[in-house]
Amino acid sequence: MNDANRFDLMIEALAEIIQEDKSRKESLPALGSPPPEPALPTLRTVLTDLSPLPCEALFLGVASDGLPVLLNLYDSVPGPVLIAGEKSSGKTKMLQTIARAAELLHSPDVVQYGIVTEHPDEWKTYLGTESNAGVYLTRDENTKELLQALVTWAHQNKGEGQSVLLLIDDLEAIASLDIQTQQNLRWLLLRGPSRRVWPFVTLNAGRVQQQTEWLEFFRTRLFCKVENSEDALLLTGNHTLDHLSKGMEFAMREGSKLLSFWLPTID
Repeated sequence: MNDANRFDLMIEALAEIIQEDKSRKESLPALGSPPPEPALPTLRTVLTDLSPLPCEALFLGVASDGLPVLLNLYDSVPGPVLIAGEKSSGKTKMLQTIARAAELLHSPDVVQYGIVTEHPDEWKTYLGTESNAGVYLTRDENTKELLQALVTWAHQNKGEGQSVLLLIDDLEAIASLDIQTQQNLRWLLLRGPSRRVWPFVTLNAGRVQQQTEWLEFFRTRLFCKVENSEDALLLTGNHTLDHLSKGMEFAMREGSKLLSFWLPTID
């Protein structure tokens, strides 16, 4: 059996597992414990089976039809990427998948990433790699310096050479910083991708009503599960997101429809 056939079978099996997982959850008694999550293929295995990918591709996930969901780092049209979902729905997991995939697919002189987070302990296993430009606590002075340094670097970069991923875990936290930092963030959201600085920013869907002024910066949005239909409609325009399996299924807008995708296990 060739690699393509093995991968097709793996995708079919995954779809069955997700459906079975949903059925089990629906049949659980009110006080029952949720079943363990089904084992997903590892990121390294998935990328090996999908190889070779284009040199400009950034891996985001795998669509339900088995095709990779990719971002072209040389095409600034999609702009910065918003990752929105309710608490514990997989937003940080998505950032971590993007970071690890960047390490596996690209050398540090091609792609590097920096992380801004309220919870640096979640990123301990990413420290020490050449692709990681640092883990920054949101409210530290170093974070403000990072954004300023990226603006300066982007001004000098004409969209050639290395790409930098700015992974911000929690829009609300960084948007509450001082005015200069907010201005730098706005500049990076507006101009960064054309200069090879790609912001990926998470947003707790429960706080979207308070962050509407920032939504207009994000044409490209990735979605995790959102139970509240009003929050989901504000994020998507005309879709609900309560059908997604928490931490397992994700979606993105593709025209007027939603494209579902999933994330491998990070190894």
